[in-house]
Amino acid sequence: MIAKQFLITGIIMAVFAMLLSVLFRIQLAWPDKEFPILEVFLGKWAEGGRIKPDFFLSLVTIHGTVMVFFVLTAGLSGTFSNLLIPYQIGARDMASPFMNMLSYWLFFIASVIMVASFFVESGPASAGWTIYPPLSAVPTAISGSATGMTLWLVSMVLFVASQLIGGINYVSTILNMRTKGMDLWKMPLTIWAFFLTAIVGMLSFPVLVSAVVLLIFDRAAGTSFYLSDLVVQGQILPNEGGSPILFQHLFWFLGHPEVYIVVMPALGLTSEVIATNSRKPIFGYHAMVYSLIGITVLSFIVWGHHMFVTGMNPFLGGVFMITTLIIAVPSAVKAFNYLATLWKGNIRFTPAMMFAIGLVSFFISGGLTGLFLGNAALDINLHDTYFVVAHFHLVMGSASIFGMLCGVYHWYPKMFGRMMNTKLGYLHFWLTFVGAYMVFFPMHFMGIDGVPRRYYAFTEFAFMAKWVSVNQLVTWAAIVAALGQVAFLWNFFYSIFFGKKAPQNPWQSNTLEWTTPVEHIHGNWPGEIPTVHRWPYDYSKPGHAEDFIPQDVPFSETMSSNLPHDFEGDEEAERIQAEWNAQNGRKD
Repeated sequence: MIAKQFLITGIIMAVFAMLLSVLFRIQLAWPDKEFPILEVFLGKWAEGGRIKPDFFLSLVTIHGTVMVFFVLTAGLSGTFSNLLIPYQIGARDMASPFMNMLSYWLFFIASVIMVASFFVESGPASAGWTIYPPLSAVPTAISGSATGMTLWLVSMVLFVASQLIGGINYVSTILNMRTKGMDLWKMPLTIWAFFLTAIVGMLSFPVLVSAVVLLIFDRAAGTSFYLSDLVVQGQILPNEGGSPILFQHLFWFLGHPEVYIVVMPALGLTSEVIATNSRKPIFGYHAMVYSLIGITVLSFIVWGHHMFVTGMNPFLGGVFMITTLIIAVPSAVKAFNYLATLWKGNIRFTPAMMFAIGLVSFFISGGLTGLFLGNAALDINLHDTYFVVAHFHLVMGSASIFGMLCGVYHWYPKMFGRMMNTKLGYLHFWLTFVGAYMVFFPMHFMGIDGVPRRYYAFTEFAFMAKWVSVNQLVTWAAIVAALGQVAFLWNFFYSIFFGKKAPQNPWQSNTLEWTTPVEHIHGNWPGEIPTVHRWPYDYSKPGHAEDFIPQDVPFSETMSSNLPHDFEGDEEAERIQAEWNAQNGRKD
């Protein structure tokens, strides 16, 4: 139930953020045209049918905040950690059901406060989703620095509290409540991903709270943590001695691990979906786990690559550059292992599998541009351009959204007991996949040409005027992709009530969640919790009648397909298998 609440709230916030992006894309595509309907919906923020420049920045700010935190962090991790952790490790419930519920309600209240900032007189926060001072620290700077910014800060503190409570619960459940036989090396890669994601969040999110609290002090208590000598509208402010760069260090100490808080759960879901629908064991299980651990550790020592243009010491910049390029290695291991799993697999192209393959595509194409931005000499030229927008929307935004969608399509039968419509799923995939590339791929070339991001209109500069037609193409692609989500929304909500009833194990999968009944019951399993005997990727095993063997099937029932390494050094099991082989004339 809590997973469903996280998911549906996340979907609503995603639709909200998507509508904001369509609004500011319309402004960028047709900067000199008037659209009277905008004034009908936006009032004073679009007088005469044109979005005001300060409100444009608000749209960009809230779009980024909602997508990164409320959709890709809470919507993704909150949904699938709550759904799959008890199911896949064989637990009756979370370690603390009360904390679990509290986590959701804090997230819900934070979402309401964030949306409510659109209804205050001064408008929502507008300092970019990174809310850099001094715009965010001086309430009188612009209209978006006033009450809307205060609501943003309060919302984020509640959001972080939600994530910390959830993270503690996820880690405690995984470490303490695994069923008999479920050691760490028999856990699905999804559980490894959720486990490590929760650890990253517990260590990095408190730093954002400290940054926000100091920012609130600067705004309300006259302190100068982030403020130095400033003049606002001709008035010299009394602040001195602060450093806005301090805020950047605190923000990005969360901000870069946040990229992996968003991506790792999506990679975990994709691992399960690709193995299941390739009908093959996942390639390099141990390498996949170690790469997740490597990403977890390295994610804490690369934040400085967001700050190459702040004038940091070149030696320190070099250190951050090296660690940034090193973190590409475990990411490349994951991409290679996905491709190796797909290679010569008996692939079933379900909608979930399509979205999983789409994630791999975005992860590779978006990750390659990260090599450019991880290099300080190149990043200084590309940093504040559309190249960065293209990079992180592909590698983090699109990839994670596709991971989330592949999870929705794959585990929908487990959540709602019904199947989604496959044809609508294909329509949704192709409109979204093609639309995402048409929106973000052209931005690389805009960035290389030096077009800056967050600008309200490009008509003031002659060298940018040639990109107006590209902006129109991008905007039409964004509108079509947004309309494509209608197919998903209809499919999702219609299928809850009228979808075809799901069988117990529709995908012929090995993990424990498919051993539970379709009807939801308290405690997940009606009787004893299954005992785990094997890893979760025994697909297409030679000698077995079917192409899958669930984790709870003992080796004594699969004598004809057992292999020596299955027994993990269990001498008694090896002796029994050797006797059976001798009796049946089987050679290892």
